[in-house]
Amino acid sequence: MVGTKRQQAIRKALRALAPGIPLLDAEAVLALAGRVQMKALPPSTALWLALGSHVRHSHTDYDSLLAEGYERDAARFFVADAIDDVLSGWGCQRSIAEEAVEEGAEQPH
Repeated sequence: MVGTKRQQAIRKALRALAPGIPLLDAEAVLALAGRVQMKALPPSTALWLALGSHVRHSHTDYDSLLAEGYERDAARFFVADAIDDVLSGWGCQRSIAEEAVEEGAEQPH
């Protein structure tokens, strides 16, 4: 699968950022990063936001916390370490928790 230059750049960024990501997770992250809403972002930024979003929704209790009535920011705070654990397990050196504190980063749903 060759794809566009943007798709190639996103796949390359994923291999560099999370080299141990399982195939099914990689496919889901690539689909999120390729969404129309991400087109205006640089490929590496789109990939990072998609990766965080996928892990948050698929590998943490985030959605359950929202369903229990937690505010979005509170739910994100409570799952930040779990996200970082998953990312670390995939070989990722970046941290959702550290970046949120350092930059006041806003992550997409």
